[in-house]
Amino acid sequence: MPNFFEYNPDQAFLLPPNVRDVLKADHLCFFIHQVVERLDLGAFERDYSEEGHPAYHPALMLKVWLYAYALGMTSSRRLEQRVREDLAFRYLAGGATPDYWALNHFRKQHKQAVNDLFTQVLELARSLGMARLGHVAVDSTRVAANASPNRVETEPKLRDERARYRRQIRRWQRQCDQADPDEGAGTQVAQAQMAQLEQRLREIPRRLQKLLRSGTSRLSTTDPDSRFLRERQGFTLGYTAELAVSEDHFIVEQRVTQNTTDNYSLAPLVDAVTERCGEKPQKVIADSCFFSLETLEALEQRSIDTYVPDSNLGRELYRGGRGGFHGRANHPLHRRMRQKLRDPAGRTVFQRRKAIIEPVFGTLKEQRGM
Repeated sequence: MPNFFEYNPDQAFLLPPNVRDVLKADHLCFFIHQVVERLDLGAFERDYSEEGHPAYHPALMLKVWLYAYALGMTSSRRLEQRVREDLAFRYLAGGATPDYWALNHFRKQHKQAVNDLFTQVLELARSLGMARLGHVAVDSTRVAANASPNRVETEPKLRDERARYRRQIRRWQRQCDQADPDEGAGTQVAQAQMAQLEQRLREIPRRLQKLLRSGTSRLSTTDPDSRFLRERQGFTLGYTAELAVSEDHFIVEQRVTQNTTDNYSLAPLVDAVTERCGEKPQKVIADSCFFSLETLEALEQRSIDTYVPDSNLGRELYRGGRGGFHGRANHPLHRRMRQKLRDPAGRTVFQRRKAIIEPVFGTLKEQRGM
């Protein structure tokens, strides 16, 4: 007779009482649990009162959402299912089963508090000797919006829509004028159609003004904050995500913007790093897309050692060796930057940029599904 392990789906315990007997000690859920337990959640707790129905503890909701984001999951309905079925989520939820409405409401209610936790996480990392601000690499990437690039408004499209509504209104007016006075029902239908078209026609100037204020020629109707941004594959409807990463691969500052170029993003991002971490970075390394004379002047005033090539020198550094004609550098800061990056020591520092920040982008995009 074959020899099998005992199998009984209706046994009292499908899993052992201790979750650590199934999940390894270095599982990500245990790390998230330990980190959240060390954070100050007072900003969350102040939004709740002693009256009314008991709410789920902020630590519970925060743990399951952080773990979900780490797995690339953003749907509250999907998270509700995983909390009921997945052992790691069940551990973080302490056996509770919040529904999708409660999960989504927590995320919407505490947007700012969740963002402010980023500073606490950095402080915790600094207390453990991590997130060193020796070399800070800065870069940006495009993040696609959750919107269709085909559902957009343009000025010609809005003008054509306005002309179409006017033609339809005139057609209904002629129908009303030619209708028999005894046909009351048909006349009422025509008048209702005209009223609806006139309402849509009155909305056209508001939509046109919104498009003009946005400063772009194409505005998404499903996500008006997104922009069409150029990247290597063409144009992406989305946002520009800017990161500053320490030499031990910690994100020490992040911003999501509508910027179409990065030329004037470096100085504000470095200032944000200083404010977030309480000290200035020693060296800042950035790609050539962040180069501008205003940026060099601003960072020199802050006494920060900067390594940012112009676009011509950047091609030389990426190819290796010396290139050809690179244009005239009239400004003293520009000449000093070229001299510093052509020096072997400066070139070695600049080459650290890819090793510092590219793995972070790779993790966010390939493993976290950004």
